[in-house]
Amino acid sequence: MSTLAAAPLALAAVIPEEMWEEAAFLPCVLSIDLQVRNFTIRDLLRMESGTILESGVANGADVPVLVNAHLVGWAEFEIVGRSLAVRMTELA
Repeated sequence: MSTLAAAPLALAAVIPEEMWEEAAFLPCVLSIDLQVRNFTIRDLLRMESGTILESGVANGADVPVLVNAHLVGWAEFEIVGRSLAVRMTELA
């Protein structure tokens, strides 16, 4: 597994807590990287509501979690009630 985000996480130890409190309200984008193998432009053009896209990720396998395009860890998908969720399994 990659260590792309190890340096920013290490900064948390040297930056005073009150500075983090001031920045806590800043927005960020969290994304889960789920690859769909063998996806083509033809597949894109044929997509419609209800289309199912099969991912190349095995059931229970970890997927990368990114914040503002920086790797922060890995997670696995879970069903919580009627929602799809991710459980963090490892921090980068």
